[in-house]
Amino acid sequence: QVQLVESGGGLVQAGGSLRLSCAASGIIFSIFDLGWFRQAPGNQRELVATIATDGTPNYRDSMKGRFTISRDNAKEMVTLQMNSLKPEDTAVYYCAAGFRHQYDMWGQGTQVTVSS
Repeated sequence: QVQLVESGGGLVQAGGSLRLSCAASGIIFSIFDLGWFRQAPGNQRELVATIATDGTPNYRDSMKGRFTISRDNAKEMVTLQMNSLKPEDTAVYYCAAGFRHQYDMWGQGTQVTVSS
């Protein structure tokens, strides 16, 4: 069965960094586009970054220059390096996988809290 398991969330001060990881199993990892999404309380889930099968990244505008998404097909992992974190980055972060950016496989989420 498909499993996406996130790790690396936590509490950090504004301006700090966190690195989120997502380990996948049960899928042919390399053929799927991968993404990170987040959901803050009272808000809808929103795109953070995606990375295509060929390694092409795409970022939400507010994350450009601060966040970096990467994938390791051999390890079946996708990571999100988050720098210069802001309190408004506080949310539950989810990794997702899908074919042609249609994300239908989701992890359980990891909490990121940025204190001011």
